[in-house]
Amino acid sequence: MQRRKFLGLSTLAVPYLPLAGCVAPRVAQHGHRSSYTTQILEPGNNNTVFHWIDATLQQVRDQRVVPPRAAYNYGLSTATGFLAANGVTKSYSEPFRIGDGPSGAHPEVAYGVAFSIAAAEAFQQPFVLERNEFLNRFADGEAKSLGVEWGRTAAFRVLDQRTRDGSEPSKVHYYLDDYPRRQDALCWIPTGPFYGATPGPAFSTFSRGLYPGHGRIKPWAMKSGSQFRLSDFYDPESPEFAEEFDTLRRIGAAHSETRTAEESEIALFWEDGPWGITPPGHMLYISMQLLQHRELPFIELAKAFALLGMSQCDASISAWDTKYHNDIIRPESAIRVMAEDFNNPDPRVFLDSGWRSHIPTPEFPAYTSGHSTFGATAAEMLGLLIGQDKIAFSGRSPDEVLWPQLSGVTRRWSSLSHMAEENGLSRIYGGVHWKLDHDHAMWAGRQIAKHAYANTFLPRS
Repeated sequence: MQRRKFLGLSTLAVPYLPLAGCVAPRVAQHGHRSSYTTQILEPGNNNTVFHWIDATLQQVRDQRVVPPRAAYNYGLSTATGFLAANGVTKSYSEPFRIGDGPSGAHPEVAYGVAFSIAAAEAFQQPFVLERNEFLNRFADGEAKSLGVEWGRTAAFRVLDQRTRDGSEPSKVHYYLDDYPRRQDALCWIPTGPFYGATPGPAFSTFSRGLYPGHGRIKPWAMKSGSQFRLSDFYDPESPEFAEEFDTLRRIGAAHSETRTAEESEIALFWEDGPWGITPPGHMLYISMQLLQHRELPFIELAKAFALLGMSQCDASISAWDTKYHNDIIRPESAIRVMAEDFNNPDPRVFLDSGWRSHIPTPEFPAYTSGHSTFGATAAEMLGLLIGQDKIAFSGRSPDEVLWPQLSGVTRRWSSLSHMAEENGLSRIYGGVHWKLDHDHAMWAGRQIAKHAYANTFLPRS
């Protein structure tokens, strides 16, 4: 039996039983087995697009999907749903040649069917209950039947195109010569044995680098994973590196005397996983919160989240390409283990074997920051979609259960770029990224969003 048939994709031909879907609204408990939309949507603002994005947020949380893979799954699902719906409405040109759907098909039905098939493939879960619950909302008839069949057709066309896109995961995380390792003191080395937070996330002891081949995945809008690849890191003997080293050692330490209470809160607020919806999911969460008030027609909202999801996927590809191309050590390893090997004449570069970061250090190279790339990409894309950056808004952590310290905490931002900047700086306050990781990633993220917006899903002439 073919894997896709096993995943329940053939169930579209069987009667739709009145089963409750796994994404039905429940009591919101901020990330604890609840619908995320109940935390942010005002009454009456849920819709087909938000329903399916909520389903993927929950699946990422429940499966503990790591950030780069979560970004891939979000991108595949949102893009496939939109392409199916757009084939019916024929509103936008698209570069994937999925084609036009049948006249009279229901675009929202097509969206939900295609989205759920792509999500089933991405998460290796059938989504049968979710699909049945969704389809039972629509009256039986030709429009629904045509929407089901076209959604299925469009989904398989997208999945066929992505079959050999380089996204096959490898649990052992072998490098497989995709990127050569550095041969100097800046070379990334695995994280130490003590990086877990109780309560909170934890990482395996001395894990291999996470997804070394992720930067080789075929992007959605970028020409290649290296299109916005960033330049090399500091010379470890330079004054610039000494300044970075000293800054991170002081502000990012577990018991820092330099970091303010607010900076400590920011570090935890944006930590985002790996037991929650992850950084790209947090960006989709914020996007739902903001776009619910824009009164966008269905196809416009579907396009907006396709662009957001696809650009988050491209952000993950770009960040992971730069990470493994440059192969830069994390601050904790630099400070605790390698300081003397840098041969930096500045006395501030010294070995501190007892140093620990404020938040868990991830098990992959530092430069560039995935968090900053995700945030800058989302903020830029939202600004382009809405037409302005200066939007004052506030938010709570979507997954407070990971960090009880965040219970009742609300962060407030004066603009989308302010939100993205705070998200990226959280990794410096947490002691897991160099400042250069953040600065350069913010540039790359903005370029990714601008490129996707300008070159994907333009109105049909």
